[in-house]
Amino acid sequence: MSATLSEARPAPAPSSDARALLEARYGAAEAPAGILLNDTIAALLSHRTVRAFSDRPLPEGLIETLVAAAQSAPSSSNLQTFSVVAVENPATKARLAEVAGGQKHVVEAPLVLVWLADLSRLEEIGRRAGAPTDALSFLETLFVGIIDAALAAQNALVALESLGLGGVYLGALRNKPDVVAQLLGLPPNVVGVFGLAIGYPDPQRPADVKPRIAQRLVLHRERYDASLPQAALDHYEDALKAFQRGQNLPQVGWTSAALARVRGAESLSGRDRIPEVLKALGFGLR
Repeated sequence: MSATLSEARPAPAPSSDARALLEARYGAAEAPAGILLNDTIAALLSHRTVRAFSDRPLPEGLIETLVAAAQSAPSSSNLQTFSVVAVENPATKARLAEVAGGQKHVVEAPLVLVWLADLSRLEEIGRRAGAPTDALSFLETLFVGIIDAALAAQNALVALESLGLGGVYLGALRNKPDVVAQLLGLPPNVVGVFGLAIGYPDPQRPADVKPRIAQRLVLHRERYDASLPQAALDHYEDALKAFQRGQNLPQVGWTSAALARVRGAESLSGRDRIPEVLKALGFGLR
């Protein structure tokens, strides 16, 4: 029997459940007054980055399941301009870890998925059909590939978390995209956008929900509000330092760390070279 409209809509969240989820995500002072809640939304709000993995083996069929979830994400014009490389070989993971600046969880995770913006597939299809593919050389088409990869990967992350696994994105693979391309045998017009290390969380090294900046700093109604209330920023500093304290991390907060990452070319860990590397990998960037 099909659900009625009222049955299909998520019900208002029980105040205690919603409050706990929202306070974990925003801190008590900035938690929204109320949300709609169901199992899917609760799982999304409960997301935490996992960098400590147990040695529990992954279930059979996991990779195929995650790729099916990934391919169920939207794709601009249905061009499907992403691919993914599943890496389980310890030696390859060790090399990826080196590219990522020595992140030990890349080696510890039993599976690393490297998400690719892939324009090579359409180029080859055009070649076989004797059809021009000049639009592949425009920056817009690379944007499409990057967005496709990001949407697909997030679908995969939601799916793996629903199975009790955890993961961490690896943007540091962009430190040396040319090395990643050589390591994974990527053809021209394909680039690794980021990785995703996956495994069962280690219960002895649990991760907490990391706070995010207040909704009033990101949610704009009808027109952009550039007032940037300082009180909301100050609250986030306190909330993030509390999270860092609970995770035994240096209590540096957000503002100084974020500004250090955007200070200049030297703060990009080699990613200031991305335009020239992309051209070397065959992208037109017109």
